[in-house]
Amino acid sequence: MNFEILLHLGTILLVGFIVAKILGLFKFPEVTGYLIAGILIGPSVLGLIPEEAVKSFDIISEVALAFIAFSIGAELKFEDLKKVGTAIFVITVLEALVAFFIVTVVMLLLGQSFPFSLAIGSIACATAPAATLMVIKQYKAEGPLVRTLIPVVALDDGVCIIAFGVASTLAQNMIQGGAFSMMNMVGKPIIQILAALALGVVAGIIMVKSMRFMKNQGQIQVAFIGVIFLLAAISLRFDLSSLLTMMAFGTTICNTSREEVKVFNAIEVITPAIFLCFFVLSGADLDLASLTKVGLLGGAYVVARVIGKALGAGIGAKIGKLPSTVQQNLGFCLVPQAGVAIGLSLIAKRIIPAPHGAVIRDIILSATVIYELVGPLLTKMALLRAGEIKKENL
Repeated sequence: MNFEILLHLGTILLVGFIVAKILGLFKFPEVTGYLIAGILIGPSVLGLIPEEAVKSFDIISEVALAFIAFSIGAELKFEDLKKVGTAIFVITVLEALVAFFIVTVVMLLLGQSFPFSLAIGSIACATAPAATLMVIKQYKAEGPLVRTLIPVVALDDGVCIIAFGVASTLAQNMIQGGAFSMMNMVGKPIIQILAALALGVVAGIIMVKSMRFMKNQGQIQVAFIGVIFLLAAISLRFDLSSLLTMMAFGTTICNTSREEVKVFNAIEVITPAIFLCFFVLSGADLDLASLTKVGLLGGAYVVARVIGKALGAGIGAKIGKLPSTVQQNLGFCLVPQAGVAIGLSLIAKRIIPAPHGAVIRDIILSATVIYELVGPLLTKMALLRAGEIKKENL
């Protein structure tokens, strides 16, 4: 058992590194290389990492998402948010809800039931922050687009969770003919979001107060990694969004501590290997066979969601009077979709009667394959068009 774990970990790290380096020669983002490496060594192609091994490494995904969300929160400085004002919130709501609306309408036009269309439309709101953040970090991108993109990606999950809570409850009741519960539809998602945010803020305040007892970088690293693990565990135990908890934790640290740079430098030392493993495993977990199951519905979902994201983000940025580079490019940085969307699709499969729930899951899984491969490239292209990647960083 230990032999297999070590063998698989070594394979993941080395193959991910080598494939990313090779694709880097052709100017592909590292995250695309990691995903392709995962597909190659995963069950769908070579089978070097069998399906049961991929599932056994779920803990790596949980840890990586926790660190990714913490990193996103660390970028949310209130000073920067003030510069863009309410535009961030307008953009977040519009990019999510326009995608929701367009996907729902397209599914209805293709002859799908209203409950089915409503449920899958709500999942279209979700954007995966991990791939976007990796591209920004790799190319050291900076400027108005990045300053707008990071908080939008951070807030997006909150909007998506509420939208899914409302839509899935409506869909479930329409199919089963049950009574509507306002508490289950709106109240429960809002309570979960507020609880996750409160947990992250309280933990952040406690850690900032505790930093005076930490004598060096090593102690800071151990303490904060320990807290990140604990917060992820508590979030899982009480069915809270660990992404929101970690983002709140990171945001609290970066806005209340005078030594936030020490904290983030200490954490960044260990994240490259964790992120590599996460994306390679994400690639290995993608079922290429799912692409053949969904046909027209899957293709329609992929296209409709991209149009919705681009249109909603563009309208929001225009209302917020942000630069034209933001208006024209922001939507294409919101294409990646993975963890949250897959999680919601699995919930949909569980709570929405067959065959609707299973079809939703298959569509989301197949779309994820496309979005996770194309998304980082679109993000890089959008950042280049906006002039926020310097030539020396390419």
